[in-house]
Amino acid sequence: MSAVLHLPLFGMVLTILVYLVAHRLHQASGRSPLLTPVLVSVIVIAVILQLVGLPYAEYLRQCFVLTLLLGPATVALALPLLHNGRALLSSALPVAVTLLIGGAVSVAITVGTLLAFGVDTDLLLAALPRSVTSPVGLSIAEVLDASVPLAVTLTLISGVAGAVVGPALLTLARVRDERARGFAIGMTSHGIGTSRVLADSAVSGGWSSAGMVLNALAMTVVLPVVAHLVTG
Repeated sequence: MSAVLHLPLFGMVLTILVYLVAHRLHQASGRSPLLTPVLVSVIVIAVILQLVGLPYAEYLRQCFVLTLLLGPATVALALPLLHNGRALLSSALPVAVTLLIGGAVSVAITVGTLLAFGVDTDLLLAALPRSVTSPVGLSIAEVLDASVPLAVTLTLISGVAGAVVGPALLTLARVRDERARGFAIGMTSHGIGTSRVLADSAVSGGWSSAGMVLNALAMTVVLPVVAHLVTG
């Protein structure tokens, strides 16, 4: 058993198998955001690593290929911009204003809340990319010299919370336009929220993807500046 655990491909095979099972469970549950494959996979793999005693650093080395694929995955995020480019250009001003205000509010709430509770700098830096889709958020966390595992965990929590509560809050606020609903969810809940609204409407899903990508691009520039101002 020990020899199997330390095989170079053990972590990658484990990750793929767990994700496939989690995806099947997600489909069987009616695409419940609480059972999103990424969240379930993280929890299950963390439990397995603890039970078998495999260090996270070694597991990460075993998943090198999957980590390497985050680069192409990040580039692929530009596809929604191409598919919705004409509609986005026709609404360029509202989109720009939404990005500006939404991004500012998101960062202000994150920084303000954590500073009010007196958290340390490490937690603050890891929390900054919480509303950015995971491939980009990982890169931002590395640039900020933040804890990548903690940043991923906070990103998952933010995505699940937004996917569960977001649509209901938008309905309560009487936001009925599918484009506005999708864009708001994409900005705040990235891929997890996008998969949630995509199940309801192709229009909302497309705009959610666009919001996710544009927010990720903007935060790539903004968050290092915010981190410097907060910690400097």
